[in-house]
Amino acid sequence: MIIKSPTRNPNDVPHSVSEGSVPGTRLTGKVAVITGSARGIGLTMAHRFASEGARIVVADIDAAAGYAAVAEITACGGNALFCHVDITSETQVNSMVETIRDQCSQLDILVNNAGVGLNKPFLETTLEEWNRLIEVVLTGTYLCSQIAAREMVRQGHGTIINIASISGQRGAQGRAAYGAAKAGVIQLTRVMAVELAERGVRVNAISPGPVVTDQSNGTHTNATRQSYVDRIPLHRYGERHEVAAAALFLASDESTFIHGHVLNVDGGFYAAGLMFDPNAD
Repeated sequence: MIIKSPTRNPNDVPHSVSEGSVPGTRLTGKVAVITGSARGIGLTMAHRFASEGARIVVADIDAAAGYAAVAEITACGGNALFCHVDITSETQVNSMVETIRDQCSQLDILVNNAGVGLNKPFLETTLEEWNRLIEVVLTGTYLCSQIAAREMVRQGHGTIINIASISGQRGAQGRAAYGAAKAGVIQLTRVMAVELAERGVRVNAISPGPVVTDQSNGTHTNATRQSYVDRIPLHRYGERHEVAAAALFLASDESTFIHGHVLNVDGGFYAAGLMFDPNAD
């Protein structure tokens, strides 16, 4: 069920709506559902989309964080609602889309951002951990996409953006379950794009490389960080607003002929092969 935003405490300081961007009108009149947008990259996307005129549905399993996210967005002048949903539940996702239809009259954009992470060696990954990653990352994306796409097909238009990962394209230590799930998201994106094109629904994916988030700050060791920095041509982690900018582009009419594409936002990590200092001995 979608819940109207609570009253914002005037003493609270909201995040910047656009984190450096100039407010615009690229999504004016659009309703954008962003799963997992109570925090992290999803929250930054929600702020950015709201700054471009979209009505935001913050869809998250964490109600307290969801209320806070909506309060931040509305305090910045955006229009946002909260929807408590478990993306692995077909019943709850159906209910979310039905309520959006009733309260918003349309569903223009879906960003499948919600997910969980795992960094554990293949030989140590348990079946329970494997199943959890597949259920949330891959099945959750499938459920939200299928149910939202049916509504978009009924409308005759819509845009779906799946958040994949560079881990779904390159082998990496500790990424057996996570990488396999994200690779599935990439292939699902391509199949959806082929099947939904003639129905008026555009589908793309974004594959971020390492990004500065609370999750990466807590799970990436110093060795992990150094390894990434050494292997990324830009020699740094990405920022949340850089992923949000890519999502805005794919959600807007500036990308109307981009379909079935996987946009890497990774500082060149996927492209990199041999890297060395030509001046070194």
